[in-house]
Amino acid sequence: MEKNSVHRILVRSTNWIGDAVMTTPALRAIRESFPGARVTLLANSLVAPLFTVHEAVDDVIVYDRRGAHAGLGGKLRLARELRTRRFDLAILLQNAVDAALIAWLARIPRRMGYRTDGRGPLLTHGVPVDEHVRQLHHVEYYLAMLGRFGVATRDRSLALFTTPDEDAAVEELLQSHGMKKGDFLLGINPGATYGAAKRWYPERFAAVADELSRRWGARVVVTGGPGEAAIAADIAAAMTVPPLVMAGKTSVRELMALIKRCDFFITNDSGPMHIAAAFGVPLVAVFGSTDHTTTSPWSDRAVIVRRDTDCAPCLLRECPTDHRCMTAVTVDDVVEAADRLRTRVAVPEHSA
Repeated sequence: MEKNSVHRILVRSTNWIGDAVMTTPALRAIRESFPGARVTLLANSLVAPLFTVHEAVDDVIVYDRRGAHAGLGGKLRLARELRTRRFDLAILLQNAVDAALIAWLARIPRRMGYRTDGRGPLLTHGVPVDEHVRQLHHVEYYLAMLGRFGVATRDRSLALFTTPDEDAAVEELLQSHGMKKGDFLLGINPGATYGAAKRWYPERFAAVADELSRRWGARVVVTGGPGEAAIAADIAAAMTVPPLVMAGKTSVRELMALIKRCDFFITNDSGPMHIAAAFGVPLVAVFGSTDHTTTSPWSDRAVIVRRDTDCAPCLLRECPTDHRCMTAVTVDDVVEAADRLRTRVAVPEHSA
């Protein structure tokens, strides 16, 4: 591919927050490989806020699949919108045929992506998916596709960005709940959007939060989306020292700034886990039904706690048996992992 002829690039994002965070090294590779090009990200309404402020993205178009872009008529409408921007290249990080169809309908002359979901004929620069590719960590999976066409970066770290105003707003929020700027903040993230099989138990999160709060002198904040509000309430009710419950009370941008402010994070395999990894927050992640080899936090400041069982990873939304992959993970397992990690990465007693 003649890179000098590429001036406008459309990147189709993945549809889940965690997956989208794991594409940020790929976005950096695109930016570095096409330094003079304008990079536009097409993303759904859940993922788009991650990139409204990002050094690898110039602008974001929201793909409104349930509204303006619903159905075949909506796809045609979106394709017409994209056609007016005269993109030279579409890079499809999402694997679905939908992404390739829209790029084809938009008459984008070069369309790059994996040959998944039967969409190979719609791609001009397609890459087959073999068993080796399927076993790659998601960060490497996206980079491998781009690397076939010379789009690469040496910096493979995750990257997200917040604004000074967003960071200041979080400090104001914490102070309004009696916290000081230097307080050690422990984030507890009990949710996992994909399904209950990924979730450790509220009473165990509560016990971990109580114990680490006692050992570290930490203040505790419980994060999550609207669907985790009830779980967060259960954790708060079970704790000896009441935490600040923010589950269901933040936008994606506010959640990013809140996680960034945390000094340590205890979490399930989830989108917020990957956000914490992107901001370099030390974290302990409990894994059960999901595959830690492909979706583990991409960070050297992270520890995974899991137990080998005969049925994990099953990748199911709901456990059909006794959830042994999660019941086997104890409170002591997570507390000890957190203590070891905190010592290794030299997390201070109080933030600067």
